[in-house]
Amino acid sequence: MTVTEYHVSGMTCGHCEQSVREEVTGVDGVTQIEVSAATGRLVVTSAAPVPEEAIVAAVKEAGYGAVRTESSPEPSTSTSSSCGCC
Repeated sequence: MTVTEYHVSGMTCGHCEQSVREEVTGVDGVTQIEVSAATGRLVVTSAAPVPEEAIVAAVKEAGYGAVRTESSPEPSTSTSSSCGCC
């Protein structure tokens, strides 16, 4: 099992989380994800390593940016939203 953490920028609400969840879940090999708009944290679990580019592309498709992190990112302080619901 492989667990990889990313920092996602631009998420502000549950709708944002759901958009990221839907896109990342569709990446081949992903078995579980945890995503939080409050912290900007995305944790991807897979049976085998998934290419970082595939996760970043899926997050971008959802309308957000992502970078792989080695430790827990700082909570997002951005007040700008990428979604239309908040």
